[in-house]
Amino acid sequence: MMDLSLINKYDRPAPRYTSYPTVPFWKEGVDESRWKRSVREKFAACNDSQGISLYVHLPFCESLCIYCGCNKRITTNHKVEEEYLDALFREWEIYLGLMGEAPVIRELHLGGGTPTFFSADNLERLVRGLLERSVVHPEHAFSIEGHPNNTTREHLERLAGLGFRRISYGVQDLNREVQERIHRIQPFENLARAVSDAREVGFTAINFDLIYGLPLQNVDRLRHSINGALSLRPDRLAFYSYAHTPWLNCSQKWINEQELPGAAEKLALYEQGKTWLSEAGYTNIGMDHFALETDELYAAWREGRLHRNFMGYMTQASGMLLGLGVSAISDSGDGYAQNDKALTDYYRAVREGRLAVKKGYFLSEEDRVFKRHILDIATTGRTVLDPVWVKAYSEWTIPQLRVLEEDGLVHVGEGSVVRLTKKGNTLLRHVCKAFDLHLLRDEKVRGNMEIGCGKPVFSRAI
Repeated sequence: MMDLSLINKYDRPAPRYTSYPTVPFWKEGVDESRWKRSVREKFAACNDSQGISLYVHLPFCESLCIYCGCNKRITTNHKVEEEYLDALFREWEIYLGLMGEAPVIRELHLGGGTPTFFSADNLERLVRGLLERSVVHPEHAFSIEGHPNNTTREHLERLAGLGFRRISYGVQDLNREVQERIHRIQPFENLARAVSDAREVGFTAINFDLIYGLPLQNVDRLRHSINGALSLRPDRLAFYSYAHTPWLNCSQKWINEQELPGAAEKLALYEQGKTWLSEAGYTNIGMDHFALETDELYAAWREGRLHRNFMGYMTQASGMLLGLGVSAISDSGDGYAQNDKALTDYYRAVREGRLAVKKGYFLSEEDRVFKRHILDIATTGRTVLDPVWVKAYSEWTIPQLRVLEEDGLVHVGEGSVVRLTKKGNTLLRHVCKAFDLHLLRDEKVRGNMEIGCGKPVFSRAI
């Protein structure tokens, strides 16, 4: 167990590093013509070799889970499905016009919100519409996020017939008391049925999302959740820290902060949960992610080809990620663009034949180098410093690494190789931060990570 002084030292806000630079450092108002040029150039370079990835954001949910920080729209009116699909197809049509040839789809992920809010008919319509003028890569990976309460066998059969083999179920916690506090009631029987149906129709990779640090959680309740999850033997699990940021996510204001575990208790939950997962045969392959040795994610980790992006850890790196839908994020390799978060503005843009990009960032050469360091640390646990960038390292990164090494989180060896230690893996976000020049420079100017309301931009790392 980590000593209390170290817990207090590193119980500070830090990004999860699904991008670099992180979203708070992106700029409002994207140059649409420049973004389109970036997409054209990257597509031409990667389509024949790697193919591209698609992320589709489906924002609707029938009820509000108050812990959730995702962009969502709460409604029980399923008539919204048709209008939203029409908008997605308009947006996809704009991107197809930039490509000049049929895109090769390597990855397709449906996220949300609750993708299984949509009917089986409409999910099939969506996927067929996206693939109609595309080529499916022979090593494609199609995945979806499902809610155990409303994922039907028909959903799963239709998706399996379209080539989907991966599904992630948002489990979070299996204790009724905790579920009531976070407004997400889902009986274990629903989860067991959803898993059984998925396997029976042909899904080969099933993921569970579990969260530690939720209100009323303790070791006994965590044991109940993990034992229940393990009884269904998912292929992989994401074991996330609850990100309590009520100043950014208004629904979290309904959570009683007195019922949240403190930093030491929260870290104890993580360490105990990690032990139980390890004893059950799951390997920690990266930030919060665990996989069985029979899973593709484990194989990618062992072979050094694990990749990390806005969809989490992936088994392969395609050349470009296009995000479709409200608030969706795209990554061209040279830059990022995020769609408008307001549904009405998203609809207006695509109706007018414009991309709905609202916020973004184009990478400098320095950004590319330090992005690579962060990705290397997050996926392989090691990175190598480049002597070309010695000035930037000396000013920003080396001082951070010295502190991390003194605390036993990294080891800096011969050849300027930085290696993550076992203790460092627990605080991986802070190790990645040593290479985050944007954040380090910003902290020097402002003294901390605050936004206008005086609150941190990122959630605490513990």
